This record gives sequence, structure tokens and C-alpha cells, in this order.
Amino acid sequence: MRTANKLILLLGIIGLLSSCGGGKSDKPTSEKATTANFAGKTLNILCWEGYAHELFTKPFEQKYGCTVKGTYFGSSDELISKLTAGGGEVYDIVSPSADMAQALIEQGLVQPIDIKKITHYDSLAPKLRAMQDVIKDGKVYGVPFTWGPDYLVYNADEVKNPDSWMIFFDPKYKGKIALWDDISSLYLAAIWLGFDKPDKSAIYNMTEEQLAAVKAKLLELKPHVRKFWMTAGELDNLMKNKEVVAAVGWPITPATLSKEGLNIKGIVPKEGATGWIDRLMITKTSPNVELAHLWIDYITQAENMAKVAKVTNYSVANPGAARYLTPEELELTQMNNTNYYFERINFWQYVKNRKRYNEVWNEVKGGVQ
Repeated sequence: MRTANKLILLLGIIGLLSSCGGGKSDKPTSEKATTANFAGKTLNILCWEGYAHELFTKPFEQKYGCTVKGTYFGSSDELISKLTAGGGEVYDIVSPSADMAQALIEQGLVQPIDIKKITHYDSLAPKLRAMQDVIKDGKVYGVPFTWGPDYLVYNADEVKNPDSWMIFFDPKYKGKIALWDDISSLYLAAIWLGFDKPDKSAIYNMTEEQLAAVKAKLLELKPHVRKFWMTAGELDNLMKNKEVVAAVGWPITPATLSKEGLNIKGIVPKEGATGWIDRLMITKTSPNVELAHLWIDYITQAENMAKVAKVTNYSVANPGAARYLTPEELELTQMNNTNYYFERINFWQYVKNRKRYNEVWNEVKGGVQ
């Protein structure tokens, strides 16, 4: 009897060791899947502009024999509109910013990510991984991807050394200012009015009285606004054609136009700036869940995140990407000074009363007093 028990115990130990990684299951997900047949499958990514560039999608397609199709959206509201209009059954991966990610979880539009399949997850910046808005019931719904500021972008030949957002109100630049067509313009105006002090999160939960003040401030600025731009490419053209000399913009604009010889710069003014953290999430009804995990595993590797940084000029979540970037690229992406920017940027947060914010923003665009 004792001998029989020992044999059972021995078999149990062997089985336990095997399940803990002694066999094939110990290999990284990407290694196990290299021989899998994904030929003919299409991974659909609904994302911000630049997040499905061929510089990093082509190698993935070649490795897995699939197609990666990127569809760009221009605002967080456009993202959720596409998903709720049936896009959840089309798209596999989305890249929401921090003011929308939690809403996608609460509305059941995304599914938990199996972090064990993301081999470089622990290499991502701890500050980004620690954010709780994409964690529910102990499950992780979003993997950090990129982050950056909403810059004050300006033509340095026309605007000399600005250090404040109040340059937008200078009569010299009337009709030459551009704002992003997005409710984040309300967050920014709230900073101008000091509503972010002492609590940074207050601008994402403004009272009716504060929203009225923000609206009045933006209506005051409106005669100076040439355009409410929709995409980074549209802002680039406005700057290139000198239709505007200063704008709210992303790091991609000064980086892109500087390469074309224009003297376009971007700063975080003394009042501070808003900024975003974008995550990768898998849609609830993705038809390609395994392939979606493989994409997140692939793109979060340091070398591939460096490619994302080269295309977008945004900071990326894997600090290891820095070793694949030139000193100039480190400067453009702020990856040589991440702590400085983390302290000065008020990162977007979930806006519970988003409907009301959108109403106010539409009233600003429509000139409703």
C-alpha cells in the first residue's frame, strides 16, 4: 500500500512539473505560433493615425502569413461610434485613449487580455501598467502602447518663443489658430482657467458652472480659430500652407514638418498640457482572438515599439525601445526625459458625463452663446 501511494505521489509530481512549464507550454506564445496557419486571415485594427504603419505590420504579416488592416479614427467618440454600430464584430483590436478605455470595459465592448501570452508585458513602464482604469475584477483589459502631450504647436518663423497658451488670444494671430475637433479642447480650456488645481482629475468631472466658464472661454477664442482640425494630416497641411501659425497638436506634426524643412516646433506651455495614454484592447467579439494576442505580443517588443516611435514620434510603453532610437528620435519622442513629461502632462481620464461634454463642445463649434 505504501509502495502504491509513493507511485501515485511520484506520478502526481511529474504531472505538476509538466503543467508548470516543463514541456512545450513553457515556450513564449509567439514561438509556439510561428508554425500555425493564419494564412488568409485578416487582423483588423481600429486605431489612431499611424498605429498600423507598414514598417511594423509587414514583418508581422510575413511571419504569420496574415493580413493586417488598419482603419484610422479621428476621435475617441468616432471610435465608440464605430464599435457600437456593429464594428465590434469586424475589428479585432482597438487603441482607445485613457478617456475612453474604461467606457469600453463598462459597455462590454472589449474582453480581458491573457497577459501570460504577452511575453514582454513586464518590460512595459510600471507607471503605465499600474493604471487601474483598464483593470476590472483583477483582469487586465488594456496593454499600454503609446503616450504623449497635446502640444502647443507653432511656426517658429511667425511666433517667437511662446511659453503660454495665451498666445492663442494675441490679436496678431486672429484667424490663424487651430484647435482639435474633440472634447479634449474642453479639458485644455479648463487648464487655462485653473480648474485643474489642486486636483488634476477635476477637469474630467466639471460642474455645470465650470462647463459654462469653459464654453465662454472657447467662444472668446473662436474668432481667432481658422479651423477645427480632424486629423494630424489636416493640421500638417494647415501649417504647411501657413493658414495657421499656432495650434493644439501632437508631436507627429512638428516631427513630420521639420523633415520637410519647415520651422515647426512643439512645447508644453507653462500652464501645462493635457496628454493621452493609448492602450491596445481586444474587442469582445473579435473573430481572431489568438492572432490579436500575437499582435500585442509582437508590437510590445522593444525593437518593434521603436518602429512605432519612429513612425509616430510618440513615446512608447516599452522603455527598452530607447536603445533602437537615435539621439534625435529620443528628443522628439521625449523618451530621453519621460519623468519630466509625466509630471507636466495632465493625462486624460474617464469622463462619466461625456454626453454633456459633447453637447458643450458642439455649442462652442456652433457659436451658441
